[in-house]
Amino acid sequence: MAAKVITIAQQKGGAGKTTVAAQLAVALSKGGKKAVALVDIDPQGSLSAWHAARCGRLGEDGGGIRLSGVAGWRLSTELDRLRDGADYVIVDSPPHAETEAKAAIRAADVILVPVQPSPMDLWATKPTLEVARKEKTPARVVLNRIPPRGKLVDQVLEEIQAMELEVTAARLGNRLPFASSMMEGLGVVETSNRSLAAQEIRALADEVKAIAKKGK
Repeated sequence: MAAKVITIAQQKGGAGKTTVAAQLAVALSKGGKKAVALVDIDPQGSLSAWHAARCGRLGEDGGGIRLSGVAGWRLSTELDRLRDGADYVIVDSPPHAETEAKAAIRAADVILVPVQPSPMDLWATKPTLEVARKEKTPARVVLNRIPPRGKLVDQVLEEIQAMELEVTAARLGNRLPFASSMMEGLGVVETSNRSLAAQEIRALADEVKAIAKKGK
């Protein structure tokens, strides 16, 4: 069966797209030993840098997670190449690059939009979600870097409800293990398997698998 394509998209920079992409890839690869491929079309290349660190630690195969770094205009061709050899392909798309981001959204079976608990992040979701609606592709807001305390999260959730957006039940906290595992080219399920961070990303992986299974 052809791979399910999961695009991580957000017009605002600094929302944590690359961290979500990398952490989700590792969690999916561990859950049932799924074959996972990554595609980095963000010119900044942060996901490629993480994967290079991973290969340096685990070997050239990246611990079973492959990565392709390509320009956005080559995405369709690259996905055609990867689909038959993977269960999931995760695409890390660039912010502020309308053409490339739209191509990544159109190619997706599921779109995840990381949103930090701030109005700026939330407002920036609109262009991504509009394209997703036109393509009739399931899209979910993922609350990311959630602080342990504060009323802002509740305020953002209220705004999400008012905007009639769909949000994942799984949320990712502002937790040190996410960042520290990225520095090592690993995922939090590999470095801190029993941590709250690992529980959160596994919950997101399970939710994404269920959404992808339903399809468009």
